[in-house]
Amino acid sequence: MDREVKKLIEAERGRQSKTINLIASENYVSKNVSAALGSVFVNKYAEGYPKARYYAGNEIVDALEELAGKRARKLFALSSSRWDVNVQPYSGSPANLAVLHALLPEGSKVMAMALGMGGHLTHGSKVSVTGRLWEQVPYGVDRLSEEIDYGELLHIALIERPNMIIAGGSAYSRVVDFKKMRMIADEVKALLFVDMSHFAGLVAGKAYPSPFPYADIVTTTTHKTLRGPRSAIIFSKKEYTPAVRKAVFPGLQGGPHMNQIAAVAVALAEAATPSFSRYANQVIKNAQALSEELHRLGWRIVSGGTDSHLFLVDVMSRGFSGGVAGDRLEKIGVVLNKNMIPFDERKPSDPSGIRIGTAAVTTRGMKEKEMKAIARIVSQGILKKDVADAKKTVDALCEKYPLR
Repeated sequence: MDREVKKLIEAERGRQSKTINLIASENYVSKNVSAALGSVFVNKYAEGYPKARYYAGNEIVDALEELAGKRARKLFALSSSRWDVNVQPYSGSPANLAVLHALLPEGSKVMAMALGMGGHLTHGSKVSVTGRLWEQVPYGVDRLSEEIDYGELLHIALIERPNMIIAGGSAYSRVVDFKKMRMIADEVKALLFVDMSHFAGLVAGKAYPSPFPYADIVTTTTHKTLRGPRSAIIFSKKEYTPAVRKAVFPGLQGGPHMNQIAAVAVALAEAATPSFSRYANQVIKNAQALSEELHRLGWRIVSGGTDSHLFLVDVMSRGFSGGVAGDRLEKIGVVLNKNMIPFDERKPSDPSGIRIGTAAVTTRGMKEKEMKAIARIVSQGILKKDVADAKKTVDALCEKYPLR
């Protein structure tokens, strides 16, 4: 192997192994997923869809792509007569762009959670191309409960009459009521699009409600709670499938990354096991234990807790910005991300909060007892109190729970 790259790979593995990873959008893949990602499928260019390619030599990759789709439908208990699965999107952002491109004329209204309230860039934020091509009608959370107010959401929808409503985001810790979202979408004759990128693994493990009984179209990344490679999947009801397929290819992409699809297929099979279901439930238990202990230590938790794998901490309530908190924690071996909190008065570059997720530490085998220790580490790190002791605890946890 290239010496310089090998050195960097080894350095990164060392960093990961010695770090407590609380980044909500990261996880650790299995050796089998990693092996598939680095397989000979990386050599194949397979522009088109199974049995409709533009190059020769695709008999095996056709079987692979069909296998990944079959496993995705099985994992989420979907009928092949009702739902199509597209495993070609390179990642979550192009998957979401493809959905909007497929189903909405430019200039259409898209109702989605505002970025500062926990939404995602690709749901029509002005800093994204999705916000330039479509008009976002933002919704947020109640100022007191910091949870979605479905009555207010309906009120906005009735006034604005959006063409599509998007459920899901990147920093909302509570269960989304998909049934209510469906009722609101029906009331204004809008499509319901669910982006389950963050909680897909929890749905797969039956630890979080499924959006499929209510949604018209669902997207997910595969590298967060689903514990796969960096890729994405689009699930569409059959009436929308032709438009979605055209939007992905040739609309936005060329040949699919077949090595990614191979790794996705492996991850989907792993997610269908009883052990993964136990994992998904433990992820939520860990998030709740960690948030409760941080609250006990004096930190304000946005919405008062979590129903999922992540939550936000209002560090500005104790005089620290999210950027300062993140920098201090990284120095003792804890990584997370600074994040805006609802009604944040600070800039996104240095907001009032931090986002914490438990998918990665749960993969390493940690449970509620370790979450209490991590809460103390986080508190000590931000406050710069007993930092040496906190660093020793980080090292001890990383040694006790090594990467697989």
